[in-house]
Amino acid sequence: MLTVEEALEQILSRVKPLPAERVPLMDALGRALAEPIVSGREIPPWANSSMDGYAVRASDTARVPVKLVVVGTVTAGAVPSRAVGAGEAIRIFTGAPLPPGADAVIPQEDTDAVDGHVTLNASVSVGAYVRPRGEDLRVGETVLTPGAALGPAEIGLLATLGHAQVRVHRRPRVAILSTGNELAELGREPGPGQIPNTNSYSLFAQVLEAGAEPINLGIAGDHLDSIAERLRWGGGADVLLSSAGVSVGDLDLVKTALRRAGAELHLWQVSMRPGKPITFGSLAGHAVFGLPGNPVSAMVTFELFVRPALRRLSGFGAIHRVRLRARALAPIPNPGFRRGYLRVTLDRVAGGGGWGARLTGDQGSAILTSMVRADGLAVVQGDTTVAAGDEVEVIVFRGLAVQDV
Repeated sequence: MLTVEEALEQILSRVKPLPAERVPLMDALGRALAEPIVSGREIPPWANSSMDGYAVRASDTARVPVKLVVVGTVTAGAVPSRAVGAGEAIRIFTGAPLPPGADAVIPQEDTDAVDGHVTLNASVSVGAYVRPRGEDLRVGETVLTPGAALGPAEIGLLATLGHAQVRVHRRPRVAILSTGNELAELGREPGPGQIPNTNSYSLFAQVLEAGAEPINLGIAGDHLDSIAERLRWGGGADVLLSSAGVSVGDLDLVKTALRRAGAELHLWQVSMRPGKPITFGSLAGHAVFGLPGNPVSAMVTFELFVRPALRRLSGFGAIHRVRLRARALAPIPNPGFRRGYLRVTLDRVAGGGGWGARLTGDQGSAILTSMVRADGLAVVQGDTTVAAGDEVEVIVFRGLAVQDV
């Protein structure tokens, strides 16, 4: 059996970023940038006030209180009509350009204005409450690089630089198939011996969360022709993703169906729990994954193998989850020789002691609530128990922990 690292290396070596496309700026949110962004502007383009107050010469405030003559007003979006001379001030509002001659702003709350004059009750130094030209960006500065994830701040920065459109990598299209005679589609009451179709929907959500576009192929029964037909439906997708039917039972037919469709299978079985049976291959230049059927196994193997592949296809520079070291708040056992990826909650340890990790409860591969409660996966070597107080590595998949990593 392959290790997780060996399997992931085989997968990532066979997936490359998808082609780029130019899209309207708001359609780029959550996408991976496919071009460098170089500033063609000074931001801000001129020195401006960071406060409502008065534009003055700092030297006039050396001794306070001092009374100055108010010779004008400048608002945001306007251009100063005159310069500030000795003994003068211009009323100024936040974001307005600093008038010639002025080198500081005194906040309104430090002044008293009466009859065309303003009395300054505090001194200011040169540059006080002034945003200098080019404080944020300089012409020629590279501000975003290819592979950057475009979040709200990046979208705002692109708008600041005047980009109405931007080149991003195309989102992968992922066709999702669940297999098994026991599955009943949502909206239908399960018959005797049947259970609701869980995996299609958890995987659908994981694909969306990874930034890709899911395509639901529905359910195929445990019949080779049925599985092959559904796989053909997903032929136009960038990735085929199935769950169940990849082990060694008489009804585990996914690998056979993939081979009949012309797929080349590159790996099967990884030394991990949950999720030992996993298939990865190539079909007509596209990636194919066959995940286990148990809900937790499907979700964990998606996290470890499919999600990084989708992030690579999407063009992101950062494709892996954040990892951190946490102290076990109670023993974390992993019986058996395979490396465990165990569902844990994360809590801050009092007194600045970093993070603490605790199992979510029973770790059975069909206990989906273990994923619902989890903040991440503790990585524990086989035949090992992490004692309370010892450190364990955790793959984090909830934002609540990432913020303070």
